[in-house]
Amino acid sequence: MDKEKLALFFLALLALIAGGFVLKAAQSVILPLVIAWLLTFVIGPVINVMTKHKIPLPIAVLCVIILLFGIGYIAVVFLHGRVFAIMAEFPKYEERFGQLLEELSGFAHLKYNPLADFDWAKTIRDLLVRLSGSLFSILVNLVLIIIFLVFLLLGKPYAHYKIGRALSDDQAERITRIIASISSEISRYLSVQVLISFITGVLVWLALSVIGVDFAVTWGALAFVLNFIPNIGSIIATVPPVLLALVQYYPGIWPAVVTLVVLVTIQMAIGNFVAPKVFGDRLNLSPVVVLLSLLFWGWLWGIVGALLSIPIASSIKIICENIEELRPISVMMGSGRRYWQESQENG
Repeated sequence: MDKEKLALFFLALLALIAGGFVLKAAQSVILPLVIAWLLTFVIGPVINVMTKHKIPLPIAVLCVIILLFGIGYIAVVFLHGRVFAIMAEFPKYEERFGQLLEELSGFAHLKYNPLADFDWAKTIRDLLVRLSGSLFSILVNLVLIIIFLVFLLLGKPYAHYKIGRALSDDQAERITRIIASISSEISRYLSVQVLISFITGVLVWLALSVIGVDFAVTWGALAFVLNFIPNIGSIIATVPPVLLALVQYYPGIWPAVVTLVVLVTIQMAIGNFVAPKVFGDRLNLSPVVVLLSLLFWGWLWGIVGALLSIPIASSIKIICENIEELRPISVMMGSGRRYWQESQENG
């Protein structure tokens, strides 16, 4: 029996490693499919509302897809315009940044300016070339995501009937109940996460606009995207606007200090008060799980994988929570704070 368990363990380990290599090798297809799968939980409730109002399913899906494609196109155009706007203003910031570094070098008694031999023109050209390739890749992936999304949304309403025909009544009822619970919880989590990230981005944009930091809309959009990565994302989103405020208002330092304080306050208020109240502790992942998920999916699929790491981990936790045999995995993925509080209350 022990040999069987050991063999089963190694088979599972080999399957996990093989699965990782497949996910890495087939990234160009699987990544858009995963994004489309996650989007079905956000868009699904909208489709349900439209079909309940007697709108045919294909028409409802078409309307939502057109809206989604429009949002994606606007996002790509916005990214393109913002980056080129920053590049256009770059010489002004380069000069001030050089002055700032010279002052810091003098303050630290350093004789070498690290910017002296740096070829900024070549760096900008290389960045623009990479940007053009990235925008084309984003557009290709957007088309793939929409194709996958159409088929997933069109097939989703009929899954219940297929399960009922394929399995016995008891099995079909149990599996349908589990799928409905998983779908409802993932949909709620992703929808609320998008809303919280949007609120964070708007607050960052408004705050930076009041302070007068350049490209406030850009930093608000960056905060919206990076807010999907707990803790680390908020830190990364805070650094660029603070550095820009430091360079923009040089030799003044107080605007950068105010920017730092305001952004940290926004992130702490959202992360420590709003999100816990909305999500509760049930979806609170262990810091170790957050770190490992970020490292694994970031290694697997790059920046997009890092952004998707927590939604994917949370979805896995929700799935395990709703399947009795996998519930121990869900418990181990959680922070454990709820169980600690229960033990304290029970003495």
